[in-house]
Amino acid sequence: MEVQQSWRLRFSFRNATIVLCLLNLVAAFLLLQGFLSAAASRNRLSSTNPNLDQLKYIRESEEIRLSMQPLELIKRVREIQQEANYGTQDVQEKDSKQNAAIDLSKRLKDFRSLNDASSLKAIEEWRKRKMERARLREMEKNGTLSSSQPRKHNF
Repeated sequence: MEVQQSWRLRFSFRNATIVLCLLNLVAAFLLLQGFLSAAASRNRLSSTNPNLDQLKYIRESEEIRLSMQPLELIKRVREIQQEANYGTQDVQEKDSKQNAAIDLSKRLKDFRSLNDASSLKAIEEWRKRKMERARLREMEKNGTLSSSQPRKHNF
């Protein structure tokens, strides 16, 4: 019986709990060591060629992104927007030019109507003077005026 009691003392719940906790600690330590060594190996690999691998990945992703963009559609949309902008500017410029032309023609008509009376009088006086000069020249050519008035000669 003594043998059975020594075995009981040896395999008590308390002793079993302690053994199980120790095994858990050993397993946790091994897992932690595995994780740390994997992280360290990843850091070593990435630290040796970080530029080449990362640059290759970046280039590939840029190429894929650019190939997926609808470039022709984007260009056409920009053209349409520019045409719309130019169209509105042209219409506004035409309207302003037409308004300016209409305003100028009205001002000219008003100016003509105000000056018609005075300009007609001035034209009539000019016409009379012109006719008088022409008559005097004709008389001079015929010699009728030359006998009555002395000519001025510039030598």
